[in-house]
Amino acid sequence: VIVTRLLPGLIMTALWVLLLIFGPADLFWFVVTLIAVFGLYEYYKMTIAIPIGARLIQTIVFTLSPVLVAYFQRPELFMPALFVSLIGIILLSLKYHKRFGHILLFLGFSSFGALYIGLCLAHMVLIRYLPQGASWLLVLTAVTAGGDTGAYYIGTNFGRRKLCPEISPGKTVEGAVGGILVGSIAAVGMGMLLLPEYNPSVIFASALMLSVVSIIGDLAESVIKRSAGVKDSGTLLFGHGGVLDRVDGMLITAPVLYYLLALGIL
Repeated sequence: VIVTRLLPGLIMTALWVLLLIFGPADLFWFVVTLIAVFGLYEYYKMTIAIPIGARLIQTIVFTLSPVLVAYFQRPELFMPALFVSLIGIILLSLKYHKRFGHILLFLGFSSFGALYIGLCLAHMVLIRYLPQGASWLLVLTAVTAGGDTGAYYIGTNFGRRKLCPEISPGKTVEGAVGGILVGSIAAVGMGMLLLPEYNPSVIFASALMLSVVSIIGDLAESVIKRSAGVKDSGTLLFGHGGVLDRVDGMLITAPVLYYLLALGIL
């Protein structure tokens, strides 16, 4: 267990923290772009089973558009980027329509990929480019990592009632509540360390909401995997499954955090 799960997990966490503390924002954009590429690859292999080749590469490139334009730090470019994704998806459906079993499946799954992975990860890049973006991303990491840890241990020891048994049989209501509390407390601790000018109660209230959204994100990936009939999104990260298995909680929490910051709520 230590070799296959604990050790890789500690290494990945350490690299992520080092990237946020010491890495420049442009390097972070590059790393998130790679995460998006691997995430989209896993997603398409699960959902529409595109074989490795030109079709898969072209689909990934088009649905990667929001992450690519995030480099320019202008959220108003996201809509044009998504339109480029849409046009690209339509062109691919026209070019390869005889090779797809059901063209509507390709149109639907690829469009969702552009939103679920491309657009959501793009907001993570926008956060990093903010003046205190690295600190806020570490707070977000505390929310998701603390929530996962709290949910696992509290659910294992005290879980009785299933949260969504048909989607994720291992998750319990008690574990979810524990994860929300642990993740929120971890976020407050990280906030007090990195963002002392912010009221801890404000960070706690925001972390509560982000923790709930993180659970929704985790269940979103679970329902995709359940529908695809797979246990993990991939095998890239050894005992931790695929890239999507590691970032699922942050996918839809990143946009929420960004707009809390951009709208001046935080």
